[in-house]
Amino acid sequence: MARRKEPIFTLTALLVPLVLCFAMWLVYWFEIRFNFNFNEFGIKPRTLKGLGGILLGPFLHSSLSHLWHNTLPLFVLTVSLWYFYKPISWSVLLWGVFLTGLLTWVIARPSTHVGASGVVYFLCSFLFFKGVWSKHYRLIALSLVVIFVYGSLIWGTMPGAVEDNISWEGHLSGLLAGIILALAYKKRIIFDRDYYHWERDDFNYENDPFMRHFDSDGNFIELPEIDDDEDIIIEEDTNGLDVQYHYKKTEE
Repeated sequence: MARRKEPIFTLTALLVPLVLCFAMWLVYWFEIRFNFNFNEFGIKPRTLKGLGGILLGPFLHSSLSHLWHNTLPLFVLTVSLWYFYKPISWSVLLWGVFLTGLLTWVIARPSTHVGASGVVYFLCSFLFFKGVWSKHYRLIALSLVVIFVYGSLIWGTMPGAVEDNISWEGHLSGLLAGIILALAYKKRIIFDRDYYHWERDDFNYENDPFMRHFDSDGNFIELPEIDDDEDIIIEEDTNGLDVQYHYKKTEE
């Protein structure tokens, strides 16, 4: 598959985030409409029953405010993932959700952990670190936007910096999951970049007008002036010497 030099917008970049957000709101509406409470299916650290929450937990929320505060960043960051990293978007998202949930299950305090905030932290972390390590100007720009808009979220990963009923462990797990996946996909090149002519494989130092001003020791040398009407062919003989042939154009 040929790599792109710039992002390409597709309908999937909107549909996937919309479906994810719609699913969260649908679950919450179902709970209210039929008086259910699905929070029991969240992540219960280090229990067999709580393993199911690794996949179900992101769709469960404790309140309308909790749901709303996760919806907008989840939508924006998922759109960014699909737009800039479409070739790896599905694998990154699925692995990110799984790793975030698994780490929460391992390190979190005994309680029930629900909500998509861990996934939000994972997406922020991945987009930032992957963009910085890619060394591609578009992806670095995305990293800067993410850190500018969502950089304050880092406080949510620290115990004592958030309220007791907020899962800082889930936030920290998302941050770590994003770093892990950014490292795992560090060598995965999404975009081709433009190369300078001296970076190309077919570049010939001997035929380059600038490089010909330097000898083998790197010393600058003056070259004889060449008439603009002359064509030059540089060849290398068997002894390694440069032979220049000057062809003067004749006037008709």
